[in-house]
Amino acid sequence: MAKSAFDTLRALAIASQALGFILIITLETLMGDAARPWQGWTLAAMVTVALGTALVRLYRRNKARKALARRLADDDGDT
Repeated sequence: MAKSAFDTLRALAIASQALGFILIITLETLMGDAARPWQGWTLAAMVTVALGTALVRLYRRNKARKALARRLADDDGDT
């Protein structure tokens, strides 16, 4: 099976980080110093999404690795 060139998780990570930075800059522009708490919450959300994305990627990689190991073990058992 061919690997797709488009990586959905990478696109999600890039989009969430870009949206977060745009929101932080917009908050600073509109609210001045009053934006600090909101910027902190925005940064926390960005870090949470990044960690979640990393965990999903790790889960998928381990799942694929286990499936490959199972297939290789099945192939070795047939010979």
